[in-house]
Amino acid sequence: MFLACASFLTVGCSNDDDEPIVNPEPPVVDLNSYVCPSYDDNYLSVSTWDARKQWNLANVHDPSVVKAADGYYYMYQTDASYGNAHQSDLRNSGKHGHFFCRRSKDLVNWEFMGRTMVGLPSWIKPKLNEIRKQMGLEERPDSYFANDLDFGYWAPCVRKVSDNLYRMYYSITCPGTIDGDGTWSERAFIGLMETTDPASNKWEDKGFVITNASDKGLEYRVSQTDYNNCYFKYNAIDPSYIITPEGQHWLIYGSWHSGFAAVELDPTTGKTKAELPKPFGTAEDIAPYGKQIFTRDKTSRWQGSEAPEVIYHDGYYYLFVAYDALDVPYNTRVLRSKNVDGPYDTMDGAVTDAAKGAGNNPTVLTHPYKFGEGSGWVGISHCAVFDDGEGNWFYASQQRMPDGVPGIASSNAIMMGGVRSIKWMSNGWPAVMPERYGAVPQETIAESELAGTWEHIDLSYSYGKQRTATELVLGGDHTVTKGTWAGASWSYDANTGTLTIGQQEMKVQREVDWEASPRKVTIVYTGLNGNKSYWGKKK
Repeated sequence: MFLACASFLTVGCSNDDDEPIVNPEPPVVDLNSYVCPSYDDNYLSVSTWDARKQWNLANVHDPSVVKAADGYYYMYQTDASYGNAHQSDLRNSGKHGHFFCRRSKDLVNWEFMGRTMVGLPSWIKPKLNEIRKQMGLEERPDSYFANDLDFGYWAPCVRKVSDNLYRMYYSITCPGTIDGDGTWSERAFIGLMETTDPASNKWEDKGFVITNASDKGLEYRVSQTDYNNCYFKYNAIDPSYIITPEGQHWLIYGSWHSGFAAVELDPTTGKTKAELPKPFGTAEDIAPYGKQIFTRDKTSRWQGSEAPEVIYHDGYYYLFVAYDALDVPYNTRVLRSKNVDGPYDTMDGAVTDAAKGAGNNPTVLTHPYKFGEGSGWVGISHCAVFDDGEGNWFYASQQRMPDGVPGIASSNAIMMGGVRSIKWMSNGWPAVMPERYGAVPQETIAESELAGTWEHIDLSYSYGKQRTATELVLGGDHTVTKGTWAGASWSYDANTGTLTIGQQEMKVQREVDWEASPRKVTIVYTGLNGNKSYWGKKK
């Protein structure tokens, strides 16, 4: 695991096994004494459930991160692990609970704290059967709910409401199809849990919040391939919860079906502010289920976009979106608006209201990529975006190894959590750093350190393909002598950490070179250009 020059141990809360947790306090180090994280990205040797306390950021999927009043960052996630290790312990009937938690003081060392939900919430059965009865369908029998592992536990979103109140919105998908083979899948639910203390890892379920809404009425019989006429308008998964500066509470949710909806919440209860009618009928009937704020393709009910994450920064609401399939092509886009419920526009100005169709115009922030060494990473999206309260912002997501990495069985199933720094460009838009955050001391970067050879990646969108590095040389005479922008001049503002190459603005930062063996500290850059990003790493 991570080694540093010093650490101080404190005894914390109990985990899912009721054992005391030993928590390393982040050491105070300077650049000369800094030691890079040493844990292996190939975590097969510790992939079993019994080794979970050694996972660190192994087996992270769809993370949500919140900084709590106790100074810890708490991360929560979708139920997922290599080989389904979280389901494999027969001593406990394969049930270890759901929405696992881990926490960290430094965003590098993470301790596994176990489940936040024991089993299927009791409200699921009556709510599902209530809606099925409204639809004129038979109720689901008790046997349908007998195994909670038949249900999907997806994409929790956790936020601090106050120092003594934290809310988790979670998604549960029901197995099977609405009315047998050849029909649309059974519905999903978003529920709510609360805690006064994340360190306790004890959450109280508050029940139903919202479900799939459809303006197709009861015409639920659709072909398995007729995606454009699918039953649901909004899919009730992937919630994002935000409290505006004015004190309004909003839920933004949706996945694949039509896009995302924004619905206002009651600040006291955390439930929808408007009373919810039956979740089917005309567009007017289902209006309380939310206002559409984003769709990738206005003409399609089935599209490769999911996982909205909304944050507020410096006068704008930023909407982060996951595009495409999660195994390899997954990539992250960003839009923004002056209003939490839109209209959201793109940085390149091609889209001024994403509810009418964003296409591929939102700026690519992360994408499958590969530097010169190592296998690179794919499937980098479904992000959490959060800050430390001191002006520093971060992006956390899953990332997968590519298929066919030598010596690693099912390498694309290796899911490592990736925390990266966000830098805000002079135009107000966020850019994500290429290398994962390693808590490297940020001593001022001198201009002379930037001259030399870099690995440069153009993150132009290319479905399912890793963008690979090319060589870029910044000459000591302040000209680019090789690679992209060859012949252009470059300059550096140490006060703002801004490298300018020609007309292109980059933000630089010291980070870990995770591909080097042994790992070392290097300098990286990130920049935005229309609907793409640039990434670079100093050799």
